[in-house]
Amino acid sequence: MAEDLFGQFTTAILKLNQLVRKIKIAEVKALGLKSEHVMIMHFLAGAPEGLSAGDLARQTLQDKATVSRSLAFLQSKGFLRYDPGRHNAPVRLTEAGAALADHIREKAGEAVAACRLDFTEEERAFFYRALLELSRKLEAYSKGLAAPPPSAGEKD
Repeated sequence: MAEDLFGQFTTAILKLNQLVRKIKIAEVKALGLKSEHVMIMHFLAGAPEGLSAGDLARQTLQDKATVSRSLAFLQSKGFLRYDPGRHNAPVRLTEAGAALADHIREKAGEAVAACRLDFTEEERAFFYRALLELSRKLEAYSKGLAAPPPSAGEKD
């Protein structure tokens, strides 16, 4: 029987995604945050000049509505500041937000260290390049697929 590369690959990627989400939830639940807030804080920590809501949606791979709700929540908690009424307004961390982002990055570092493989620096670099290339190739492939037929009751 041929090796089931599709099954192995898909299961591994889905499992990694589930585990990362589980870790994010466990680490921020006590802070009253949700997993979708983690990557927003992470990317804002790396952009002191701020990022727009659209930039955050692209970088976090979340839809704009989810990002908008998350930004409103995080602003209400005092973690960031921005003017949601202004188009492409930069979103920036407050002092409290920067402290939270540092905490999130520390916890992320612990999670990464917990699964560190015995790779050389070159092997590690190749591994991440390969993941990124797989992502790019699957994205290109998916763009070439025909749209699924409309479901019952849906108009074309």
